[in-house]
Order: sequence, then C-alpha cells, then structure tokens
Amino acid sequence: MARKTVDQLKPFLPLLGLLVLWIVIPIGIKRTLHKPFYEFQAPSWEALSWMRDLQDYWTYRTYTHGELIQKGRDLARLNGAYRLKIMENETLRQENHRLEQLLGLPRQPGFRYEIARVTHRQMGTWWHEMIVRKGADYNIPEGAGVVYAGGVVGKVQKVYEGTSVIRLITSPNFRMVATFQGDSQPLFIQGWQNNEQFAIPEGRVRNVPVSLKVSENNPGMLISSRLGGVFPSGLPIGTVQHLEQSPSGIFQEGAVTFPTDLYHLNEVAILVPMYSE
Repeated sequence: MARKTVDQLKPFLPLLGLLVLWIVIPIGIKRTLHKPFYEFQAPSWEALSWMRDLQDYWTYRTYTHGELIQKGRDLARLNGAYRLKIMENETLRQENHRLEQLLGLPRQPGFRYEIARVTHRQMGTWWHEMIVRKGADYNIPEGAGVVYAGGVVGKVQKVYEGTSVIRLITSPNFRMVATFQGDSQPLFIQGWQNNEQFAIPEGRVRNVPVSLKVSENNPGMLISSRLGGVFPSGLPIGTVQHLEQSPSGIFQEGAVTFPTDLYHLNEVAILVPMYSE
C-alpha cells in the first residue's frame, strides 16, 4: 500500500523540488532571473498574436463582395465622423493655445500616440494586465498612460526590449486622478475586482463631495484629469450610478462601471510624452 502511494506521488516530486529550490534561492538571484525568464516567454506570446492576426486575415478573405462593400460604407461613415472630431479637437487646441498666451501660462506638454497590438492577458486576483508588442525598441516609458477609442485603459507597468506590460484600470492596485464631467473637484479612482460579476469591468471612486448627486436615471460620467500628469483631460473613464457615505463621513464613494470591451481589446494607444524624447 505504501509503495502504491509513493508511485502516485512521483509526478509531483519534480514540482516540489522546484518549489523548494525557488524558496531557498536568494532574493537578488530571483530578481536577476525574472527579466530573462520574461524575455524567454515573450516570443511565444508574440507568435500566437501574429497567428491570430493571420487567422483574421484569412477570415476576411472569405467575405463576399456585397459584405465588403457594406463594410466599406460603414468605414467611410466612421471616417467621416472622425474627421469632424479631429476638426473640433483642432479648434479646441487652438483656443487653448490662445488662452495660454493671453494668460501667460506655460504650455502643457503633448503626447504622441504609439499604437500597439495586444498579445497576451493576465487576469489574477491581485492584478489585471495585458502585454503589447512594443517596448524599449519604440521608446515606451514606464508609467505612460494607455488609451483606446472608448477612453482610458491603464498605465505601462513594465517595459522590456520588445514588449510592455500594461496594468489595467480594473486592477485592484491601480490608482488615478479623475473628475466628474462638468465638475472640477479632483477624485480618486481605484480598480476593483468583483468575483460575482467578473465579466463587468468595475472600480471604485472615492473623495466625492457630498453635494454631488448621481442616480440610475442621471449617472455621472468620470473623465480623466491632467492633475495626474499621465493622461490629458477629458478622456472617458466610466459611469457612476450610486454613491454612498464613506467610512470617514466626510466624502462619498461608489462603484464605477467601465466599458465592457475593456477586457477584449486587440489594439491600444500608448501616450508617450513629447518631452520624454
């Protein structure tokens, strides 16, 4: 009987040996091996990403002429809407520049948008991360903001030679400054994991003044603030439908609902500050 028990445990012995070895290895060696081990995994994630892109390409090749014409029309309408937005943004940019000169304010630093393809996602209890196919080879700095068409995605947590790790806004240890649309009071946003509704990206907003009211019929829209120094002002973040008194009794806090496509992005834009170059 004892012999049979030992035979059943044999497959787990190498794993146990590696665990014991990892425990006794000094912290300095672990830190030294962390980056080479990550760089060793990165090519496999990138290869899988290229394979998915190739699969999408051959899927698009199966579309009929009618389907391609319809998608071309939809794309033309979308491009037309984006052109209008670009003109509006250029008008606002010129107005901001005029006011800066009129008031003698220092010019705010700009950003360049580095488009990066998502290769891998890591959704754990303590962090929500995604890996993209650009890193130090494209001068991506750590701490840079990451956005997409629907608003804020997160921040660059770690930069490697050909990849970057992005910490999502839903990660429990994520923090950023924001404001409600139409209000200038700075607020504090933290990622939040809800195991019961994991498919719905959520967070928490704190330090909300008691005078501010929101409801299901009149939800509050959270937007980014330049006070954090990472994102430009006005980018959409999420909505708040209910606020409750915080434990301190001075402010309010509540749940933030982020866009549902946040966990399914294929491309993101990294905001690289112009002065960093």
